[in-house]
Amino acid sequence: MQTEVKSTCCYCGVGCGLLIETENGAITGLRGDPEHPANRGRLCTKGATLNQTVNPTYRLQFPERRISRGGARQRLGWEGALDEAAERFAATIRQHGPDSVAFYISGQLLTEDYYVFNKLAKGLIGTNNVDTNSRLCMSSAVAGYKQTLGADAPPCSYADILQAKVIFISGANPAVAHPIVFRYIEDAKAANPDLKIIVADPRRTESAEIADLHLPIKPGSDIALFNGMLHVLIAEGLVDRGYVEAHTSGFEALAEIVKTYSPDKVAGLCGVPAEAIVQAARWFGTSDASLSLYCQGLNQSTHGTHNNAGIIHLHLATGHIGKPGAGPFSLTGQPNAMGGREVGGLANLLSAHRDLANPAHRAEVARLWGIPDVPAKPGKSAVDLFKALKTGEIKAVWIACTNPAQSLPNQAAVREALQAAEYVVLQEAYANTDTAEYADLLLPASGWGEKHGTVTNSERCITRVQPAIQAPGEARHDWEIVVDFARRLGEKLDRTEAGRLFPYASPEEIFNEHRESTRGRDLDITGLSYALLEAQGPQQWPYPEGASAGKVRLYEDGIFPTADGRARFVAVEHKSTAEATTPELPISLLSGRMRDQWHGMSRTGTVPRLFNVEDEPLLAMHPCDMRHRGLESGDLAGVSNGRDALG
Repeated sequence: MQTEVKSTCCYCGVGCGLLIETENGAITGLRGDPEHPANRGRLCTKGATLNQTVNPTYRLQFPERRISRGGARQRLGWEGALDEAAERFAATIRQHGPDSVAFYISGQLLTEDYYVFNKLAKGLIGTNNVDTNSRLCMSSAVAGYKQTLGADAPPCSYADILQAKVIFISGANPAVAHPIVFRYIEDAKAANPDLKIIVADPRRTESAEIADLHLPIKPGSDIALFNGMLHVLIAEGLVDRGYVEAHTSGFEALAEIVKTYSPDKVAGLCGVPAEAIVQAARWFGTSDASLSLYCQGLNQSTHGTHNNAGIIHLHLATGHIGKPGAGPFSLTGQPNAMGGREVGGLANLLSAHRDLANPAHRAEVARLWGIPDVPAKPGKSAVDLFKALKTGEIKAVWIACTNPAQSLPNQAAVREALQAAEYVVLQEAYANTDTAEYADLLLPASGWGEKHGTVTNSERCITRVQPAIQAPGEARHDWEIVVDFARRLGEKLDRTEAGRLFPYASPEEIFNEHRESTRGRDLDITGLSYALLEAQGPQQWPYPEGASAGKVRLYEDGIFPTADGRARFVAVEHKSTAEATTPELPISLLSGRMRDQWHGMSRTGTVPRLFNVEDEPLLAMHPCDMRHRGLESGDLAGVSNGRDALG
């Protein structure tokens, strides 16, 4: 019997809709969903080959216990596996306290999975030690939006790309990392040849090829560029004074700072001509609608939050926000990093964009969950979590849907931490990841095409994900594993409320609780339901009860979710940072993405055709730098930054 099931792509944050074709319980093909608002039927090479990744050869299909580190595994039943995990976690908590355990999760989990992980840690165990690999890519974007606009909410939509008159791409290479977004940029340029595209990137990337102006700035000089552009906007009378006075605060303090960021000075800091900086500012300021797109080049920095604030300032100063074709648009890295942020999936956040540091917010969540309190002590963020694992402050860690032994920075230290841990649980779809080598207990989870729940993409659009096939072997859904474990852990700890905290028999029940947690918040989705999403398709938040549609763009009324309703300018300045070169370390190493591969390649690496463009990750260097070092194309080279080395 042939069927077609609606789902989404599990790669980047564009959130493309898919139609999965099945026959007799197996995936036989797929195509882009022409009705999905994110992609309108288009797919990139990775998404178009997802059906070829459904190979049980590489899947973890049964719970397994590690007999010895680096040695053989022993198959277990689910009862025995979860009882063992519950007993080990309970014993650790009884002896060392709640903060002796931690959870490290992933932006590839569904929102319902994320929600129960957070409730397990913060509601049942009483620790905020739950963080995500999204910390490495999106926490700066979160903080940047909150500092300036008051809430972690991208105000734009993909529709704005087609309506923009200027598109400013900074610290992003959507041609490779977000290909369907780049198709929209190409469409916009074709429809409006007068559209100006500015790309700020040290490399002349694939995205820069379409640019009318490429600014090859020095790594780490983003704030200097943004402040320099703001200097020009002020000097040439391109600031929307009416908007600034009516809807913002802090402008004069920042204006005083940027007085010293003349084009000539910024040219020296950024390594680009002063005329190019002036041109970028003029295009941005004189346009009827300026849109900025940015990603990891701004986020992954020692001053990533201020990088984000710097580009948002340009929109606030010119009033290019809250109207068609305009606004600061952070491109999400992973498919559901946004959903994780919505349920508080970071060590310093709580459900529905609440702040852990806010006593009123903690009290609200405690009331919602029916517990005395939520712990006030901040949890360990991703990197610090593994440092604490290495020192023994954290004894046991539960890792789900991510591969830190390959993907976290400072790999040697991470592997030492996993080796030192007293107990490591890995909840994973694939048996052959690097982290699996360190796991004491492996729990098989469902993967793409098998899961059900919801995801939220970069433009705040929530999509209902439906399963097309059964997971192989005894693999279970992530939320099911967490709920089962939570109930068992509650028994071991004599916490009788565990059954009440985790009553869920379906992901819809989890969604409904998450939905209620958003009531009255900036991301209010009390008007959404599984039934509505299935009947009417993906919807953007906010979508409060009584609404007939979500909001395409935010802040159209100029009112922001801050105490006084005003957006805020932040005093940001260029500083010499770790990105700067030195005589001992004279070259900047920039990381990028292989267009046809994803993260650690545990999924894409199983598809032969995805190696057609690039066989393997390679170092790329300017020909002049190669000549100075006696290197030729194809040579082997080693690089080191003093913390780690590549060879």
